Amino acid sequence: MPEHVATAEAHPNIALIKYWGDLDPVLHIPANGSISMNLAGMFTRTRVSFTPGLAQDRFTLNDKTADTPSAQRVSKMLDRLRLMAGIDTRALVESQNNFPTGAGIASSASGFAALALAASKAAGLELDEKDLSRLARTGSGSACRSIPAGFVEWQGGTNDEDSYAFTLASPEHWDLVDCIAVVSQVEKQVSSSEGHALASTSVYQKARVSDAPRRLEICRKAILEHDFEALAEVVELDSNLMHAVMFTSNPPVIYWLPETVRIMQAVQSMRKTGLPVCYTVDAGPNVHVLCPSEVAGEVANQLGQITGIAQILMAHPGGAARLVNGKNNVF
Repeated sequence: MPEHVATAEAHPNIALIKYWGDLDPVLHIPANGSISMNLAGMFTRTRVSFTPGLAQDRFTLNDKTADTPSAQRVSKMLDRLRLMAGIDTRALVESQNNFPTGAGIASSASGFAALALAASKAAGLELDEKDLSRLARTGSGSACRSIPAGFVEWQGGTNDEDSYAFTLASPEHWDLVDCIAVVSQVEKQVSSSEGHALASTSVYQKARVSDAPRRLEICRKAILEHDFEALAEVVELDSNLMHAVMFTSNPPVIYWLPETVRIMQAVQSMRKTGLPVCYTVDAGPNVHVLCPSEVAGEVANQLGQITGIAQILMAHPGGAARLVNGKNNVF
């Protein structure tokens, strides 16, 4: 086939109801469904070139040759796509993040969502949103949530066909802000994939999963009704439950740093003074502090007074993964 090229962008997302643990670790069928919000302003941009003559796939991330495990994950998704498209041409994949990579800000989610869209287009496939979500999921589970726009629900399902994400509410539905308190940009030592594999070793995982439908319903209703108080309660509970599973896995997985706890306590103190604010922490040390946009300036100001925060990133609800027409260079 001749060279085919496409470029796509996708946003990371912050899980409000978390994905942790798999029913099927190969296809990333989750132990429970989840809900998230895409993060506007932060994105992965990925250029895929299917190039005759390449002996193997080549993957660069932020202008550097990616490590072997990352390259293998990319090739596995491309193999699945090549099977769908009926081709065997290898690809050059060039990817850039405009935010910290591998530090608990869902870089794998935006990365595999952008890869799914760019690679499918470059291979000549026209996949709808559901099938793009399913494809992205096979690279990184949470990537399926970075395909649709806004507030997104991942229907956990039980197999490859029924495990996909869809928009629960548009980005314009509710102008929440995620104030991300970055305490470390160092790539985490235990990857999310390794952590998912350990989830079942915790005595708390079964209870967390069995209660997930209740938490999903509370979160879904809170988003649709703009009920921040209800959202805050369930989001913090769900985050704490996931980390309780991590702490009690064998071996334990502890992503928090002292600064992480300090920020969580500060958020609770802010809420006691009347500020509508809550925290959630993904698989990393950085804290996502959610609030309505009208108080985001005050929340960011108070976060800025906490020792140990290197940077505060602000993100409103983001759109869907999209093709970047006419941009063959990554940046």
